[in-house]
Amino acid sequence: MTHQSPSKERWGTRVGVILAVTGSAVGLGNFLRFPGLAAKYDGGAFMIPYAVAFVLLGLPIAWTEWAMGRYGGTRGFNSTPGIFRTIWSNRAAPYAGVLGVLIPVMIYMYYVFIEAWCLGYAWRYLTGEMMLGKDSAQYGAFFESYVGASQDGAIFERPQDTALWALAICFVLNFVLIYRGINKGIEWFCKWAMPALVVCAVIVLVRVLTLGTPDPTKPDQSLLNGLGYMWNPNTPTKSLWESLQNSQIWLDAAGQIFFSLSVGFGVMITYASYLRPDDDVALSSVTAASGNGFCEVVLGGMITIPAAVVFLGPSVAQNPPGTFGLGFVTLPLVFEHMPLGQFFGFLFFFLLFLAAVTSSLSMLQPAIALLEEGLGLGRRASVSLLGFVTLMGTGFVVYFSKNFMALDTIDFWVGTFCIYILATIQVILFGWVMGADRGMEEIDHCAEICVPRVVKYVIKYVAPVYLLTIFAAWVYQNAGDRIEGIRSSPVVAMSVGFIGVVVLLFVLLIAQSVKRWERAEQAQQEVRI
Repeated sequence: MTHQSPSKERWGTRVGVILAVTGSAVGLGNFLRFPGLAAKYDGGAFMIPYAVAFVLLGLPIAWTEWAMGRYGGTRGFNSTPGIFRTIWSNRAAPYAGVLGVLIPVMIYMYYVFIEAWCLGYAWRYLTGEMMLGKDSAQYGAFFESYVGASQDGAIFERPQDTALWALAICFVLNFVLIYRGINKGIEWFCKWAMPALVVCAVIVLVRVLTLGTPDPTKPDQSLLNGLGYMWNPNTPTKSLWESLQNSQIWLDAAGQIFFSLSVGFGVMITYASYLRPDDDVALSSVTAASGNGFCEVVLGGMITIPAAVVFLGPSVAQNPPGTFGLGFVTLPLVFEHMPLGQFFGFLFFFLLFLAAVTSSLSMLQPAIALLEEGLGLGRRASVSLLGFVTLMGTGFVVYFSKNFMALDTIDFWVGTFCIYILATIQVILFGWVMGADRGMEEIDHCAEICVPRVVKYVIKYVAPVYLLTIFAAWVYQNAGDRIEGIRSSPVVAMSVGFIGVVVLLFVLLIAQSVKRWERAEQAQQEVRI
């Protein structure tokens, strides 16, 4: 296939790209979703399927995305549809990459709203407005009012008292940075945001690890018991073997790996396309994945659950609230009980805000790449068009906020279902279309570590079987309930319909991009003749 002229945009430094990719992966899932799942699935028992999913899915797919991204980038393509087209000489190839644009854009539409909650909470802690007392009902009522969860459109009734102002700031910040480009925008921000995030997290972690047993009359509410709930593979009610017999723990562990490492999102493959031809992908991908694992397991896991156990009792770990309840209701109550709670509450939610911004920035770049290389739009036009599309989507999520119905629907169908599909497509393309041997050559090119040869077989055989098995299990266990949910709820039906509209939009954009690419290739052939 004829090459395009390579993109002029490039990462400035190796440290910059690693921090940007790590920043893409490190987000709210590390500090909220992972601790919640670990507590739900018996602490240390969850770490076994989590580690298996990391080895068999997370790291191998990360290698494939980095390798395919660099391969496509050296041929002038930065978007998933364009990169797929360089790998697979089939007219369906670019359309198979539509999920690589759809997933990050639609996740951004609701992710930026949650990002705004973090900014709003950080500000309220800084000003002292967030210290509401030691009654959990007060925090629950405040959260419901602040995000408009009580009724559709409720957030617009008193916008000055809700997260709308923070949402406006987050939206503008993301698009200002993405307008500045890969080097001056994303890389620049991640170079200072990621170290600041880690510093904030370490400060909060040190405070949590020095809590001891604040109330001697409640010896079960100790730091050691909190760490025990986080790490012990056996619980008072279940053995390790009983925990591992639950099929759902394996499904959710795999889902957490995808969500955490940003594999199957369409983000890393785009980020890797801006590498230079002789840049390493083997060690860089391992470094980024390790950095994410440190933030998730060491920082996120050891802050949230132990602190909740120390101040609120073991019942928090045994019966954990949902992700939003844990992060925005339970943890503020923890900070209420903690000495210097206002300061540590500010630090925690500020680090959540930084983590969210580094992730949301990455979600915009795949669509920007398609608009620029596919339609020939300039940076200003592509950013403006994407800004309009995502603003409409975020407005939809914010308005239909009762019980987070629109948010949860888009999160499942795009943030879980579509990610599994895209990850499966990618490993099949790498292992069977590009070819495992050729793919490993691409990984090994200018590599600074030797990737074990067994990885070739993991990518070609194990990962596809693992993914297809998970997908089949989901269809068998849950597909009927999800379809019934669409039929029974107008908001769910509208949310699924909205996803369909965005899919159609990107399919049309890809069709126009293919025509442009074909004209350019034909012109190049005529020049050669």
